Amino acid sequence: MTPSGETNLKEILKSLKPTHHSGDYVFCVVDNLEKFNLNDLILFFREGEGITVIIKKELADRLQLPYSFISSWITLTVHSSLSAVGLTASFSRALAEKGISCNVVAAFYHDHIFVDKKDTEAAMVILTQLSGKK
Repeated sequence: MTPSGETNLKEILKSLKPTHHSGDYVFCVVDNLEKFNLNDLILFFREGEGITVIIKKELADRLQLPYSFISSWITLTVHSSLSAVGLTASFSRALAEKGISCNVVAAFYHDHIFVDKKDTEAAMVILTQLSGKK
């Protein structure tokens, strides 16, 4: 059985360890995934209006896919439980207080945050401070 992750918010916050992935990432909407190698997708999610994909900007440009938001990808490397309460609220509030928008993906092991490219450094500082590490 795979460990379910940490549920204690104080412990999670102490162990956030934000990591910035290099590159530029974009959100695009497509009708299907036929033109994609699944290994190139960071995420895809089926909605009523279409399929949202998060991909590297270079791939979107190569495929001539429209996007309106160029982001950085930050992973909180702590293994938080999917049932943990308050993590998203804690970091999104800390970022919002500094005027930073965040788009969040909660995966099995980690939370992933996509912030405007211009806000990368500030977001990393805020997330590091949130964990109590200056």
